[in-house]
Amino acid sequence: MNVNIQTVHFDADLKLVDYVNRKLQKISTFHDKVIKVDVFLKLDNVVHTIKDKIAEIRVDVPRHSFFVKVSSKSFEESFDNAFESLVNQIKRKKQKLAA
Repeated sequence: MNVNIQTVHFDADLKLVDYVNRKLQKISTFHDKVIKVDVFLKLDNVVHTIKDKIAEIRVDVPRHSFFVKVSSKSFEESFDNAFESLVNQIKRKKQKLAA
C-alpha cells in the first residue's frame, strides 16, 4: 500500500503526519487490495474568519476509487470524519460485490 500525504497552504507537524499514518494502517482491515492512498490536508482560504481544516482522502483499489472530503475546525476531526465515511463506502461496495 502506497501512502501519500500532502499538505496545502501549511507545513504539517510530525504528530499530525504520524496520526494520519497510524489511522491509515487500519484501512487494510476493510479492503485487502488497497493500491494507493492519497491524503490532502488543506487550509480553507476564507478571509477574516477562522479557517476551516479540510481533509481529503482518496483510496485506489483494483477497478474502483473511493474519495471523501470533510472540513471542520481541526485536522484530526476532519480526518477522523473522512476516514469513517471512507470505511462506510468500502463496506457498502464490498456488500454489493458479495450480493
